[in-house]
Amino acid sequence: MESLGNYNFAEKSKEKLLNSGSFNGDGDDDELEGNKYLCFTSMINFWKYLVDFGGKAWEMGRSDPRKFIFGVKMGLALAVVSLLMFWKKSYHDVDQYSIWAILTVIVMFEFSIGATFIKGFNRGLGTLFAGILACCFSQLAFWAGHQWEGPVIISSIFIIGFLASYLKLYPTMKPYEYGFRVFILTYCILMAAGNRTGKYTEAVVTRLVLIGVGAAVCLAINICICPIWSGEDLHNLVVKNFKGVANSLEGCVNGYLNCVEYKKIPSRILTYEAAEDQMYKGYRTVVESKTQEQNLLDFAIWEPPHGPYRMFKYPWKSYVEVSGALRHCAFLVMALHGCILSEIQAPAERRQVFQNELQRVGAEGAKVLRQLGNKVEKMEKLGHGDVLKDVHEAAEQLQKKIDQRSYLLVNSESWEINTRHMQFKEPENILDSNENENMQLGYKSLSETVLDMRSTPSAATSDQSAENLFTKHASWPFRVSFNGANEYKFKTYESASALSLATFASLLIEFVARLQNVVGSFEELSEKAEFREPILNALPTKTRSGFWPRLICCLRFKR
Repeated sequence: MESLGNYNFAEKSKEKLLNSGSFNGDGDDDELEGNKYLCFTSMINFWKYLVDFGGKAWEMGRSDPRKFIFGVKMGLALAVVSLLMFWKKSYHDVDQYSIWAILTVIVMFEFSIGATFIKGFNRGLGTLFAGILACCFSQLAFWAGHQWEGPVIISSIFIIGFLASYLKLYPTMKPYEYGFRVFILTYCILMAAGNRTGKYTEAVVTRLVLIGVGAAVCLAINICICPIWSGEDLHNLVVKNFKGVANSLEGCVNGYLNCVEYKKIPSRILTYEAAEDQMYKGYRTVVESKTQEQNLLDFAIWEPPHGPYRMFKYPWKSYVEVSGALRHCAFLVMALHGCILSEIQAPAERRQVFQNELQRVGAEGAKVLRQLGNKVEKMEKLGHGDVLKDVHEAAEQLQKKIDQRSYLLVNSESWEINTRHMQFKEPENILDSNENENMQLGYKSLSETVLDMRSTPSAATSDQSAENLFTKHASWPFRVSFNGANEYKFKTYESASALSLATFASLLIEFVARLQNVVGSFEELSEKAEFREPILNALPTKTRSGFWPRLICCLRFKR
C-alpha cells in the first residue's frame, strides 16, 4: 500500500505524453519525407509521360506528313485572318467584328478539301438564311414599336429554335445538321447584337461579309497549299483493303496447313480489338473500314475534279461497292481464322492429304485479290482473259479431292451402310445371298464416296465380294479403341475434328464463289470511271543515241 501511495500517477502520465509527443514528431518527419518522395516520383512520371507523348507525336507526323502540313496550313489561315484586328479606323469598324472571320476559319478548316467544302456550305447556307430571317424579324420588331420590340424578338427566337431543332432530326437532313446549328447560333447572335446597337441591317451585312472572308481564306489556303483529297484517300483505302484480305487469306491457309497453334489466344482477338497478329489484322481492317469509307464518300462527292479523277460526278460510290463485295469475302477469311483458333483441330496427317489443293486455292485466291488491287491502284481495266480461271480450276481440284477422300472428313461408322452391316450377326450370310449384296451396294449413293466406286462400272461392283467390300474400311486411319463411355467421347471428338477440316475446305470453296461478285463490282467501277485499257508488255527496243539518229527519227515523225 505504501508503494502504491508513493506512486506518482501525474508524473507517469506526463512521461507518457512526452513519449507520445516525441513519437508524433518522428511520424510527422516520416510523413513529410513520404510526401516529398511522392511529389518527386509524380514529377518524374509526368516528365516521362511528356517525353513519351512527344515521341508519339513526332512518330505520327513522320508516318503521315500530311498531318503536320495540315497544322501549318491551319496556323497560316488564322494568322492571315487575324490581320483584320489591326485594321483600325476602317469602315463599320471591321476590327471589332474580326472575330467572326476567325471563328469561321476555326470551325470550317478541315483536314481534307471535301470536308472543308461541306463545312463551308453548311456554314454559308446557315448564315445566309439566319441573316435573311434576322433582317425580316428585326424590321417586324421595328414596326411593332419600342413597347413590343422585346416580345417580338423573344418569340422569333423561340420559333426559329423550335423549327430548326425539329427539322434537323428529319433523316434526309442529317448531312446538314451542322448547318442547322450554325443557323440557330447566328440568328441568336445577330438579334442580340442588333437589339444592343439598334442597327440590325448593318450587323447582319458586316457579319456576312466577314464570314465570307474567312471562308475564302480557308478554301484558298487548303486548296493551293498541299491539298488533301478525300477521294484519293478512299482510292488508297480500297487498294489497301485488297492487299489486307490477300495477306490474311494466305496466312490462314498456310497457318492451318502448318498446324499453327496459339499457346494462349490473345485477349484482344477474343474481344475483337486491334492486335498485331497479321492473319487477324488484315481482315479486321477491311471489316472495320465501312464507317471510314462512308465518311470519305460523303466528303469526296463535294470535291471538284482533280488529278486522275477529272470526271464530273466521279463514281465514288462504286469504290464503296467494290469494298463492300470485298468485305463479303473478308467475312469468310474471318471464319477461316476461326478454324485456327478453334479448340477442336483436325489431325495433321489428315490436313496433309489435302495440302496441295488447299494451298493452291489459297495462293490463287490471294493472287486474284492482289491483281484486282493493282488494277484499282493503276486505274486499269482487266485484260481479255478470265482472271478467275486458275482459282476456279484450283477449287475444282479441291472438290474432286474431297469427293475421293470424303471418308476422312466424316465419321463413317454412323453412315447407314455401316449400320445395316452391323445388323447382320453373321457376315458370311451376305456371301450366300447375291440379292442382299446388291441391296447393300445400291442402297445409298453416298456410299459410293466411301468405297471409291465412281470410277468403276456398276457391273464390276456387282461381282465384288463382301470380303473386299469391308476391307476398304481397313485403309482408314487407325482408331484407338476405348471401353465404355470413353469410347463414345473419343469417337465424338474424332468426328468433330474431322468435320473441322471439312469446314475449312468448304469455307475456302465458298470464298472462291464470292470472288465473282468482287470481279463484277470492279468491272462496273472500271467502266463508270473510264479506266484505261491495260498496257501490254512489249519487247524492249534499243534507243539510238546521237544527233543524227535523233534527227532522222524527227524527220520521219514529221512526214
